[in-house]
Amino acid sequence: MTPRRVKIEIPKILEILPQRYPFVMVDRVVELVPHERIRGVKMVSYDEPWAQGHFPGRPVFPGVLILESLAQIGGLLAYASEPFDASRSLMYFLGIDKAKFRHVVTPGDRLDLHVEVMSHRSNVWKLHGEATVEGTLCAQGELLASIVDRDG
Repeated sequence: MTPRRVKIEIPKILEILPQRYPFVMVDRVVELVPHERIRGVKMVSYDEPWAQGHFPGRPVFPGVLILESLAQIGGLLAYASEPFDASRSLMYFLGIDKAKFRHVVTPGDRLDLHVEVMSHRSNVWKLHGEATVEGTLCAQGELLASIVDRDG
């Protein structure tokens, strides 16, 4: 299937994801092939809350937030593949395997996020994610997530 060039920006992202400031880690979706893959962007900024303490004088975007960025864009891929009522359902991040951090990410970087579907059964998604800056691999891992009722 040919990639669909799309531009999903913050208003639509906020309709789908339950996270809110300061924990929205996806600024834009730029490519989407439902049931296959998604590409998006997180602009890393010095004025984000983590920057003052991680680490003073030499801010480094925390690895767990890179993984959270990949998980959030994975949630957007699941939604685009099989739309659910975001007011009644949530996508929960269940786990990560084979996580590796290869290069630091700092304020001013454009973090490119790429997630592919490895498998999907019922409401459980297994995804492979990679985060890069200017073509350099910064982090990668296999993510496991599930769509559940908000009341459950």
